Amino acid sequence: MSSSKLIGELLIERGTVKAAEVENALLVQASKGGRVGEILVRLGAVSMQVLYAALAEQLGYPLLLANALDEDAMRAGMAKLGTPASWWLDRQVLLWRDDEGLCVASADPLDVDVAEALAGEPHVNALRWHLLLPADAEMWAQRLRASPHSVGADARSLRELAEDAPVVAFVNNTLAQALEARASDIHIEPGERECTLRFRVDGVLHTRSSLGMDRYPAIASRIKLIGGLDIAERRLPQDGRISTRVAGREVDIRISAIPAVHGESLVLRLLPKERGDIGMHRIGMESDHRALFEQWLGWPNGLVLVTGPTGSGKSTTLYSALSHINDGVRKLITVEDPVELRLPGVVQIQTQADIGYTFARALRSILRHDPDVIMVGEIRDRETAEIAIQAALTGHLVLATVHTNDALSAVNRLVDMGIEPYLVAAALRAVMAQRLIRRLCSNCAKPHPEAASLQRRWQVLRDRLPALHDVPDEPAWLAAGGCEICGGTGYRGRVGIYELVTVGAAMQHEIAQGGSSERLLAMADADGRRSMVDDGLIKSARGLSTLDEVLRAASEHGG
Repeated sequence: MSSSKLIGELLIERGTVKAAEVENALLVQASKGGRVGEILVRLGAVSMQVLYAALAEQLGYPLLLANALDEDAMRAGMAKLGTPASWWLDRQVLLWRDDEGLCVASADPLDVDVAEALAGEPHVNALRWHLLLPADAEMWAQRLRASPHSVGADARSLRELAEDAPVVAFVNNTLAQALEARASDIHIEPGERECTLRFRVDGVLHTRSSLGMDRYPAIASRIKLIGGLDIAERRLPQDGRISTRVAGREVDIRISAIPAVHGESLVLRLLPKERGDIGMHRIGMESDHRALFEQWLGWPNGLVLVTGPTGSGKSTTLYSALSHINDGVRKLITVEDPVELRLPGVVQIQTQADIGYTFARALRSILRHDPDVIMVGEIRDRETAEIAIQAALTGHLVLATVHTNDALSAVNRLVDMGIEPYLVAAALRAVMAQRLIRRLCSNCAKPHPEAASLQRRWQVLRDRLPALHDVPDEPAWLAAGGCEICGGTGYRGRVGIYELVTVGAAMQHEIAQGGSSERLLAMADADGRRSMVDDGLIKSARGLSTLDEVLRAASEHGG
């Protein structure tokens, strides 16, 4: 059922834009023309997905997903029409027949030329309109047209391609769709015949669409242009970044381009500046782990490391820790690349390697600013490690991250960087490893088919666990289902699983003597260490996730 309300009114009613933003769009329309909805998208006030959901309500047409269309049906439907298929595809109009008549899908159902062409088609007795997002309509038109590959272009023509309005709109819409899908990364991967667009959602890659390679140069050039990369350079890796407004949200975007066989592979890391509430209560630590971690944060000095691979939530954990101890009494300074989240009351420093302002150089300078707590975004080299350890030994609490598979591998990592074992032993006070596992979608979770075997494993673990609240002796084990809310994955959102190891006097002595990883692990186990896999089993018992998901994120060895 259609609505008589203007699109701006519908968007305001839905709470997706503010009245001031619509007024601004109307002013732009009055001076430069265009449609209000498209202007709102260009201004970054709303995403194309949100706009078209409102248009569907306004026009009374269903909004179709790209994967809901049948290629064979569309090819057959357009072949039987009097107007050539190329004419429809040039206007990005898709047609097919079903039992009730002719179906039409387009991003612009108000196109007068299309309406006249449809009226002139014979044997069209029942016509049903559908809405498609512009990017989806363009993608399908390209696929049905089966265009040949484009040839290489020089920097001048690439810039012209990058500034073409449809290309700008496609990139903007892709960014907006990624944010709405809660994606952390966008991957654009060129192939021999197609370019694949994938989103990483909750740590797992999902293919969004496939595009003809004739579109790839323009899209790649546009992304490189907004990221400050050299659009003519296609032989060397490049990195760039941009801060912009997408779908009404401020976001930092890190862009990386690396040469591959069929063109440059592009990855865009999305870092929204506003991430809601940050705190210890949000990261999913069990009560005993949280109490131990908060005890670490109360120490006056020493080195506390958080370990894990890229994308395991280390930065979020450290931001939560800083928020917890930010009481106005201690001075907190961070050194990061990049600064992913602004924290009030914390001095945050962005390194800039291109001008020589590295982690090590920044650390040297901030030690003269009388900090109590220092956070180092990542210890990457010997120089940074040395300064962080010296700071930990001279009265500062240093929080830092390193890339290792488990907690105690951090000791070997520091030694491999060239730090003497006795210095590692003297400075290191605690290590925490972590991973992120996907949360079960609360709307479609279902009973687990192997609940009996999970219960047996749970009982063994339960007997050696300290008292944990809200964990029943016989949990209702759940498995992933799939619904519209979670996009058919069965999961929505993520929660952390952790392994915490306090480095006591005995372990410090063992580290100083060059003790093996096996020996350190045995000491940690004797001291009550809980592996990440066992911590994940507790999450599964709470109904937050599944053991399959835990094992995917943290193997038995790494757990």
